[in-house]
Amino acid sequence: MTELAVRLSGVTKSFGSHTAVSDFDLDIPRGAIVGLLGPNGSGKTTMIRMIMAILLPDRGTVDLFGGFPDFARRSRVGYLPEERGVYEKMKVLEQLVFLGELRGLTRQMARSRAGHWLERLGLAEWSGKKVQELSKGMQQKVQFIGTVLHDPDMLILDEPFSGLDPINQDVLEAIVREERERGKTILFSTHLMEQAERLCERVCLISRSRKVLDGDLKKLKRRERSGAVAVEFEGDDRWLMRLGIRDIERVDDAHHLSAVDQAQYDAILAAAMEAGVALRRFEVLEPSLREIFVRHAGEQAEEPPMAAMGGGR
Repeated sequence: MTELAVRLSGVTKSFGSHTAVSDFDLDIPRGAIVGLLGPNGSGKTTMIRMIMAILLPDRGTVDLFGGFPDFARRSRVGYLPEERGVYEKMKVLEQLVFLGELRGLTRQMARSRAGHWLERLGLAEWSGKKVQELSKGMQQKVQFIGTVLHDPDMLILDEPFSGLDPINQDVLEAIVREERERGKTILFSTHLMEQAERLCERVCLISRSRKVLDGDLKKLKRRERSGAVAVEFEGDDRWLMRLGIRDIERVDDAHHLSAVDQAQYDAILAAAMEAGVALRRFEVLEPSLREIFVRHAGEQAEEPPMAAMGGGR
C-alpha cells in the first residue's frame, strides 16, 4: 500500500455563508509532485491552510504524515504561502540564519546552508544587503530559501512561480525536480497549466470548492483522449478527404483529424501508403490540462478563463 504524506477525508470549510472547500477527499502519496489547479476562489489556498492547521475544517479530517498536523509534523514541512512575507529591515543572510534557527538548525549550519542556496539562486552578492533593497522577485527567492533551508520532508508551495521571470521559473522548476529525486513530497498550487504539465506526476483539479478530478497525470491524459490524431506527411492531401473524416484542421505542418476511433487508425495508415505519401508523423493526441478541466468542470468553471487563473482562496 502506498504511504501517504497527506490525506483529506470529507473536508468542508465555510466562512459565513461562503463554502470555500466542500466535502473534499484527497490522497497525496509520499515522494510525489502534486499540482493543485483551479481558478481564483476555487479553494486551493484554504485547503493548503488546513493541511498546515492554520485553519481547522468544519467537518472531515486532515492527516499529515499519518496524524493530526501538530507542531512536530508541521516542522517536517517547508511551507511557502501565497502571501509573501519577509523582514525588510534585516539583511538577507541574517534573516535566513534567523529562520534556520527557528526551524531547529544551529547558527553554523543555517549559515552554511543559506550560503549554498544564495549561491544557487544567484543572490550571493546580496547576502549583506537589507531585504528591502532587493526586487520583489529577489525577495521571493529569499523566502523560498527560508522554506527549504531546514531540508523538510515535504514542500507546500502556494503559487511559487508567480512574480518570477522565465529564467528564475526554470531555476525553481529544476530545484523542485531535484527535491523530488531526493524523495521529497511536493504539493504546489499554480495557475500556469503548462508548468503543471511539465512538473506534475499527479494533479488535483478544483472548481468552486469541489474536486473536479484527481489522479496520475499520464493516466488521466490517456483516459481523456478524444480520438484526435495528428498526421504529418509529404505529398498531396487529397487522400485525407477520401477517408470520410469531416473534421480536419491544419496545424503547422500537420493535419489534425478529430473524432477518430481506434478502428480507423489502420485505415488511415493504409490510405497513406496507398496514396504514396511519405508519412513523417502519426500521433494520437492527448488533451491539455486546460481541456481536461473545461471538459469536466463545464459550467462550474469560473471566470476569468483558465489562462488567467490565479491563486485565490
